[in-house]
Amino acid sequence: MDHGSHPVTGSAGLDLAALIVRLVLLPATAFVAGIGLLRPQVDTLPRRLRQVTVVLGGLSAVLAVVSAVAFDVNVVGAVVHALLVLAVPVLTTRRPPVGRWVATALLVLLVLETALGRSGVEFAIDTVYVAATAAWFGLASLALARAETPRLGPLSWTLGGVLALAGAVQLVLSGVAFDRRLYETGFGIALLAAFVLPIVAAVLWRRVAVVGVAAAFVAWSAFVALPAPAELPVPGVPLLADAGGTPVLVSPQRPGRNLVHLATAGSVAVGDGPAVQAVARPGASGFWAEVDLPAGRSSLVVSGRTIEVDTGSASGVATASGPDGPECATTALGGLVAGRKDVLTACPADALSEADADALRKLVGFLAARGTGSITVVGDSSARGTEAARVVRDAAAVSRVAVRPDGAALVVVSGWAQAASALDGAAAAQRERPAYPYGLYVAPWLLTGPLVNTVASSTVPLRFDPREQAAVSYAVALDNAFPGEAATVTGFRQWLGPEQPEPPRVQLFAAAQVNAMPMAPGQPHAPGMDVPGEGAGFFVPQGTVVPISFPLG
Repeated sequence: MDHGSHPVTGSAGLDLAALIVRLVLLPATAFVAGIGLLRPQVDTLPRRLRQVTVVLGGLSAVLAVVSAVAFDVNVVGAVVHALLVLAVPVLTTRRPPVGRWVATALLVLLVLETALGRSGVEFAIDTVYVAATAAWFGLASLALARAETPRLGPLSWTLGGVLALAGAVQLVLSGVAFDRRLYETGFGIALLAAFVLPIVAAVLWRRVAVVGVAAAFVAWSAFVALPAPAELPVPGVPLLADAGGTPVLVSPQRPGRNLVHLATAGSVAVGDGPAVQAVARPGASGFWAEVDLPAGRSSLVVSGRTIEVDTGSASGVATASGPDGPECATTALGGLVAGRKDVLTACPADALSEADADALRKLVGFLAARGTGSITVVGDSSARGTEAARVVRDAAAVSRVAVRPDGAALVVVSGWAQAASALDGAAAAQRERPAYPYGLYVAPWLLTGPLVNTVASSTVPLRFDPREQAAVSYAVALDNAFPGEAATVTGFRQWLGPEQPEPPRVQLFAAAQVNAMPMAPGQPHAPGMDVPGEGAGFFVPQGTVVPISFPLG
């Protein structure tokens, strides 16, 4: 019985009130179903046990109706639950064989309600745990009521072993069995109780059987409803965390200076330290704060929410902060979105890849073939920017293209911060005079919305088509994990993984801002019509990237 969604518990469906109702409703239903299942095994049901079954059946029916009214659960399911749980106590007295079949139907419904939409192996484990619990409820209750029940000892040990085995399998599948989340989170404690309590109940049997099994089933019901705890931070692996529904990226998660990336404006504090306001960074999307993290475990407070971090003791990567830090962090984000937890050992600005160097050489060759007599090259002091500028100058010398401050084309091979300044300057110059008549060209790693959207049009040499399925899938996955985050070429490469070789071809693509079918100010678009460039799957938001050349030789 799904009880909706609420931030109090953070689960896929429950608020605090619904969780309390669930933890009463499900054990009460299991008890009634267990009595109905085992009633034909005895000649007479003791009066006190019969009264308890009637009371719990009525309580379960009332809570099922309350769930339908207060928590917007499936009304048909709630009505069926109420009818079945009321029918079992009546039929166990008058027609026990029929009552067993009704109790079986109630047990099937209870499995579905307990599982809350789980599937596969976990659903099978839920089925085993719920069925064994109901059977043990019936067995223990009949025994305590001194009804004649056969083979109490072997049955109790068998049921206890089944519950413990199901709990052990779920412990392993949950991923919390061998780390501190087992005893530091409600999820882990509930799961541990669901594993241990059946063993205790089996050993002590008559004295605590019903109480132990009831507590175990309450723990199991709570575990299924509670959200799985976040994965523990791994030193050196950039951390993608959740701060109350807002994604947070911490990079490189090493002792010393770290970048904290937020999708929206906010503040960041280390423990009880002063808050640092996150600000926009040139060429990057979202907001960024630089903080100093101590070695080992500590915490970040992001806009009032606490996030655990663990930096370990090893030194980090110098370029993971500073002007090239945002590119490094968003590159790592691509791997995190793909599900990989790679330790950050280098940043894109640390070296120029041969693939990018080859693309720049072919770009210069294209410019020379067009008759471009001169170019202006913009690099920076990073290892990649310095080497890229040298590659472009050497290629220009071979092609007899002059490199000078007032060139006919602008070629930007720096990092994001310097590129943002260069493109802003180029846009301003083009508004005042016919500057750069042969166009604006950027290195492959500079294809990202916050950069190329600062100018009307720019050209980039690429080895992939940003409109192809893989690139679109990356952009969609990135937006799902970190809403509003701009796609990047280095992030896309990291998302693909190292086992994906880059295609040998290099082709020129034009990135341009687009506004097809412009509307009057304030006029809404037609229903179902997105603004061009908006929505998931666009590598450059509010723009388009299209090929403008054949593969370059």
